Amino acid sequence: MNESHTGMLLILLVVLIVLSAFFSSSETSMMSLNRYRLKHLSREGNRAARRASRLLERPDRLLGTILVGNNIVNILAASIATVVAVDIWGEAGIAIATMILTVVVLIFGEITPKTLAALRPELIAFPASVILSALQRLLYPVVWVCSAISNLLLRLLGVNPNDKDGDQLTTEELRTVVREAGLGITRSRQNMLLGILDLEKMTVNDIMIPRNEAVGIDLDTDMTAINHQLRSCHYTRLPVYQGDINNVTGIVHMRSIARLLSRGELTKEALVGACKEPYFIPESTPLHTQLFNFQKQKRRIAIVVDEYGDVIGLVTLEDILEEIVGDFTTEMLSLSQDIHPQADGTYVIDGSASIRDINRHLHWKLPADGPKTLNGVITEQLETIPETAVCLTTGGYRMEILQTKDNMVKSAKVWERARDQATLHGAAADQKVDEDN
Repeated sequence: MNESHTGMLLILLVVLIVLSAFFSSSETSMMSLNRYRLKHLSREGNRAARRASRLLERPDRLLGTILVGNNIVNILAASIATVVAVDIWGEAGIAIATMILTVVVLIFGEITPKTLAALRPELIAFPASVILSALQRLLYPVVWVCSAISNLLLRLLGVNPNDKDGDQLTTEELRTVVREAGLGITRSRQNMLLGILDLEKMTVNDIMIPRNEAVGIDLDTDMTAINHQLRSCHYTRLPVYQGDINNVTGIVHMRSIARLLSRGELTKEALVGACKEPYFIPESTPLHTQLFNFQKQKRRIAIVVDEYGDVIGLVTLEDILEEIVGDFTTEMLSLSQDIHPQADGTYVIDGSASIRDINRHLHWKLPADGPKTLNGVITEQLETIPETAVCLTTGGYRMEILQTKDNMVKSAKVWERARDQATLHGAAADQKVDEDN
């Protein structure tokens, strides 16, 4: 064989290796495309994204086109390499061509292009989609036959080739996507998105203001006390009840009585007349449902009742919004009155403090799937109401009861067990230093 013919074959071999790299990188890049970003770009009018989306609608045909082309190229390259090697080295050239071509194809036709495609899928896939679309039409008969046989084998294995459930995200998967979001979504926005997703896991009972902490107007109180309460009240809406909060008369808006209050002309009859009909909701209502109910009913405050119809607390629209956007200033001030940091790194916490508020304020992970208050957690753990100061451990936290009153824990000192371990390690290190000295 003359040198010019050998040179032509070597040039053709290089071209085939480049084509092999193209098919390999195309396969990896098309399969590595972010489907949700691809849909977004398609809606924005990106033609390359639309073309890639159309190809990915039938992955069997796309892969068939790529693999048919890749196999033709690789087989032809192997044949040409063998002819050239035999011409140069004789029969030994078959083994030499196999080894050399394997290394060359592996490095230049597989590993390098596929790695690049995995790292920069859009850079490869969008331009490649033009060629792949044309090849899919050109090789349609062959691709159709191969895809039909492949789909038949998949159905025999119990797999539906047209099943696209994998493109849908569950709620937990969506949480992971939000947590792993990169640039463009700040931490505060991530927390808001996660807060919206968490609404469906929580009920009104998880965030309501307990009955014993609810602020309202008792009509059995004299008007002097009621006037003083209204003038010093920090809330916009208050429940009005007769003697007991179970006997709710209505909800009064401060704006409705502001003029009478400023003139000193407010009476109990006027107060009752300004009340709006109370809005009762069951304690088991999911938060995302209650949010829509507030919107539908044009309400901002609701009275929470248990299965027996007894009032157990209040919930407001602001309470639900706080689960999405975080605490408002007034809530943080209220929370600071329940949690008192100590110089030794512990916290003295009121027994009525909400577990969710403690976890949010201190970034702790106290168990919140049971009792809603610190007093509830302690009494559930001890299975009794302690009469004297005792210590206990729950969920990786140590608690020391400081005060009990009226059959409940009024205050307790709480700290993380990790603090005890750090203290012990520090003491051991100090003792070792003293021994060395």
